[in-house]
Amino acid sequence: MVKFHTATHTYEYPFPAVSLAYFLRYPNPYSTHVLSTDVISRHFDPTTQRLHTVRLHLKRSKLPTTVLKLLPKGILGNAAGGDGKSFVLEKSTVDVREGWMETESRNLEWTGVLSVVERQRYTRENPLSAEQVLDAEERGQPTVGGLLGPGKDENTSVTTTVTLHSRFGQPKLLGALRKGEVGVEDEAGAKKGFFSSWSTAALQRTIEATGVTRARNALVKSKEGMNVVLERLRTGGVVRAVEGMRRDHELVVGGGEGSWKRVWQQGRDEGDGDLG
Repeated sequence: MVKFHTATHTYEYPFPAVSLAYFLRYPNPYSTHVLSTDVISRHFDPTTQRLHTVRLHLKRSKLPTTVLKLLPKGILGNAAGGDGKSFVLEKSTVDVREGWMETESRNLEWTGVLSVVERQRYTRENPLSAEQVLDAEERGQPTVGGLLGPGKDENTSVTTTVTLHSRFGQPKLLGALRKGEVGVEDEAGAKKGFFSSWSTAALQRTIEATGVTRARNALVKSKEGMNVVLERLRTGGVVRAVEGMRRDHELVVGGGEGSWKRVWQQGRDEGDGDLG
């Protein structure tokens, strides 16, 4: 069984700012679990005017207590306590001219227990009409408005779809079927196979349901983190955003999540460059 979670959100910022914030979002006070981000490849297609990027994120991962209780300790290894590290592969395509960005992120660890694929589509809202573009160009004003886009009325919407699929127990069961270890002739064996299949399906549903809850909570933090970066871009441009990233990294190395949020809030209240 596969579960889905879909959510929509609108950022009150133009598309150029939101697409840039996406690539500058780690680290931030709401992503203390992200340890590093590396660019694997980046390519700009001059024909389509699209930017293609592949990145690899290393994150702290903690298996939910509900899932830990369901899994045999033998398969957990060093993560028996629930703590560990995992890689997330992210692919993105940005079309600034048409005003959209598509992203896909998937976990590379524990895929047998739960495969999580997050797909997002960012779309420019209320773009300038042809007449507005012409009028702006005649006045010598940039039609993309620099970092923050063509005007205050332009927003950016994002639709997120998370697909969760647990395959836990399937390889072993399918392997037994192929080898003939589970036979339908033997009534006792058939009953055992039926209940084993039922138990496996119930376990998968429980894992997927837990994953949906975590995905929903993660999306809330993701939006908050994006808003932090967008605010930095609005008040100080790329310089402040990058400086904020540097300070956030120092905080996550030397302190916990509480330290991050306290210092960031202090920077907002004082209105200075404490976080970038």
